[in-house]
Amino acid sequence: MLIDPTSAVRLILAAADFAARKHRDQRRKDAVASPYINHPIALANILANEGDVQDPVVIAAALLHDTVEDTETTREELEATFGPQIAAIVMEVTDDKSLPKAARKQFQIDHAPHVSEAAKLVKIADKIANLRDVDGSPPPDWSVERRREYFDWAKRVVDQLGVVNYALTALFAAAYRRRP
Repeated sequence: MLIDPTSAVRLILAAADFAARKHRDQRRKDAVASPYINHPIALANILANEGDVQDPVVIAAALLHDTVEDTETTREELEATFGPQIAAIVMEVTDDKSLPKAARKQFQIDHAPHVSEAAKLVKIADKIANLRDVDGSPPPDWSVERRREYFDWAKRVVDQLGVVNYALTALFAAAYRRRP
């Protein structure tokens, strides 16, 4: 989709506003229970400012990536608000919460090579942000072993994505090197 710069800014701000409203009462699992919205904003920042991803559709999808999975948002609502392209990207990175946790984690590994390039960009940014968070401010009840397991699982997911952006691949490798 080709968007002029004014529309791109509007799209990204609309996605940020939507995500902030949807996640407004949620907190991260870190020790200080930081506002959840910091996570989608971190993804958008990683993509745009560290990975040089300039596609506003990808940035908007990153901001919205957890709305269906973690709030009452539906695909239909995303599609009506942001169009089918963004809704499709979000759905590609959305876990099916009806599955047991182990099955969801394995599905992410198995499904990773088959998602669109846009979804791969969102997924790798998500894993970079999560590794940074687990390294810098892990959930207080996570043991070193649990943190290691998370790092290793995230690597298995990212390994299946292939290289879609060299800068993001390098950022993930740097984050992974901080494995506890």
